[in-house]
Amino acid sequence: MTTPNKSHGRKAIRPSFKPRELMTPTPELVGVWKAKILTLFPTAFPGVLGESLTGKALQEGLWQLETVDLREFGIGKHRNVDDTPAGGGAGMVLRADVLGNAIDKAMQDTTAARGGNWPLIYLTPRGRRMDQALMQDLARCDGVTLLCGRFEGVDERVLEHYNIQEVSLGDFVMTGGELAAQALIDATVRLIPGVLGNQASTEEESFSSGLLEHPQYTRPTEWQGRKIPDVLMSGHHGKVAQWRQDMSEEITQERRPDLWQEYEANRPAPKAKPKKK
Repeated sequence: MTTPNKSHGRKAIRPSFKPRELMTPTPELVGVWKAKILTLFPTAFPGVLGESLTGKALQEGLWQLETVDLREFGIGKHRNVDDTPAGGGAGMVLRADVLGNAIDKAMQDTTAARGGNWPLIYLTPRGRRMDQALMQDLARCDGVTLLCGRFEGVDERVLEHYNIQEVSLGDFVMTGGELAAQALIDATVRLIPGVLGNQASTEEESFSSGLLEHPQYTRPTEWQGRKIPDVLMSGHHGKVAQWRQDMSEEITQERRPDLWQEYEANRPAPKAKPKKK
């Protein structure tokens, strides 16, 4: 018999002198975006997701988080979840039977069981690299289930059987998928309406327009001999917007030629100016 999965998040938050836990089990909130995490380390969550705006949104019930402990589906009295690689080699591989039972349990009460939009993702270095377009797609889903790998990975048959999407945080190797899962959730949750409070924040930041974000400044107006650019202090909104656009293009072209090439290919042709009579 498995222990109940932990679900995180609240419907409301009220002033209190006593700190509240984000780990307290709460009722299922219908229609609220939810992340389910299959992991050997459920206590790693919510982690940084419980802080700042994502933590506040979790408390307010704008999104939900549930962890599923893979160890509860382990084999035998020692709850073994892994075994040696077929064909030999170093390390251990997460077993297909263990993962299959855990995935079935995690997905049975999701909208995926009713034909809904609820992807199942495995965090792995060999997957598609995370980008803003992926996060925007996930934010429009009903929720997401994330499988955090450990050791040498997972049995390939599980990925084939469940048609699991493979996603990577970047071209490097980590000890497990938990940090990558938190990064994916953070980047997705902030796109959910109401989480950031100011919708313009997500519309003007890096990647939203296909470009890197322009430089930002705030008080004091001069620091260590460096001044805020005059145009930003001019109060001329049109000139400020043009400066920001120019800087975004300059930075993207210099630092991310791959993004710049894609931006140039997709940028609509400038409108022809009407001829003077």
